[in-house]
Amino acid sequence: MMTNRAPYQLDTSIFRRLGRAEQVTFVHRSVCLMLFHMARAELLRMGFILAGGKSSRMGPGVDKAFLDFAGQTLLDRALTVMGAVSDSVTIVGDPAKFAKYGSAECKSAECRSSVCGSVVADIFSGCGPLAGIHAALAHSPAELNLMLAVDMPFVSQELLAFLFAEAEDNDAIITVPRASKRLQPLCAVYRRGFSAAAEQALRAGKYKIDAAFSSVSVRVIEEKELAAAGFSERSFFNVNTPQDRRAAKGRSS
Repeated sequence: MMTNRAPYQLDTSIFRRLGRAEQVTFVHRSVCLMLFHMARAELLRMGFILAGGKSSRMGPGVDKAFLDFAGQTLLDRALTVMGAVSDSVTIVGDPAKFAKYGSAECKSAECRSSVCGSVVADIFSGCGPLAGIHAALAHSPAELNLMLAVDMPFVSQELLAFLFAEAEDNDAIITVPRASKRLQPLCAVYRRGFSAAAEQALRAGKYKIDAAFSSVSVRVIEEKELAAAGFSERSFFNVNTPQDRRAAKGRSS
């Protein structure tokens, strides 16, 4: 039988048939369950590997995600280091290209992630890494979300753990390191609140990540702080060209 009850209204008839003590127990357990899920969302660490770039500067037919570096592809290496510090790791990119990674269990002994390699696509296709960050945040149930470009072979799990710890220690929407006198938005922690600012920028055709920071609170980890924690600008080296690839191999030897 059809009723006029709004879809968000609960049927309280069962609750009313409970005794007073049972009602108190029911409410107590419901509140505890709600607080548990709220706390889980607050504390959950989500990691996202941004792998949706076209790799055009690397040359025709070359995808940076699958380049070999020290016996691993850049993607596998990123998944491993991110999985060591995150509860769940997701690839942001073409689901068809990364189909074999979908919901795959990570084989690395260092990985603590329950799911390592599920894939989500950009909502705003062809709009650069800001679109990847937006898609990640739209997909995420977590408050803290660490974004990592797939082409950064020297990022360590220690650095990612440090970024998560710094983000947990402040209320800023974005926690981003500065290295080589530049912000590093593709190795930074974003709270879900940045999703709205990112979408607004994307809809306006403004694809520069740093420019979207102006409307939210930002905690910048300065170079001297990174150095004090044992990290150098080398950690943020990224591979965009064949020359970068050769330089990266030279730095790793």
